[in-house]
Amino acid sequence: MQGFDLTGTTLVGAYLTGANLSGQSLVGRNLTGVKLGGANLSGVNLAGANLTSATLAGATLTGATLSGANLSSANLIGLNFQGLDLTGVTLAGAVMTNANLTGQNLAGRDLTRTTLTGATLTGATLTGANLYGANLTYANLTGANLSGQNLQSFNLSFANLTGANLSNANLIRARLQSANLTNANLTGANLSGAYLRGATLTGVILTGAVLSGVIW
Repeated sequence: MQGFDLTGTTLVGAYLTGANLSGQSLVGRNLTGVKLGGANLSGVNLAGANLTSATLAGATLTGATLSGANLSSANLIGLNFQGLDLTGVTLAGAVMTNANLTGQNLAGRDLTRTTLTGATLTGATLTGANLYGANLTYANLTGANLSGQNLQSFNLSFANLTGANLSNANLIRARLQSANLTNANLTGANLSGAYLRGATLTGVILTGAVLSGVIW
């Protein structure tokens, strides 16, 4: 569909799996439930578009514009968001298993019930983000900034938190089974009742951390 003018076309729920939409302008369009799995979205302008419950798994997003887009409950499995501007993008409830979010600034974002299992969040900023009900098991959070984050009863099992900043984080009853916390900063963090069995703690900083009831 490259070169076609999609102005005025109704795309809600459209089946566009594997389509070549490179360079298209879909600014502000209603793309609710659209099937774009494996599509070529290189250079596509999706600013302000509504992609609620859309399927984009396997799509190519090189150079795409996503600012202000609504990706709530969308299937974003395995997508590469590295280097893309996600300013104002809504991701609540999205399935982002194995997605690449390296270096993304997600501070203060609504990530409620977002699935980030196995996602790469190396160097990402998550301070103040709402992670209620989110799944970060097996995620790569190397060097990520989670300082002051509320992670009470959160499941971070098998996550890679090497060098992550978890200072002053609320990790009460958090599950960190077999997590890698090498050189992580847990200064002032509250780990009361946290489950750390099998976790790697080499070089971890625990200055001022609350460790009552921790299961090692």
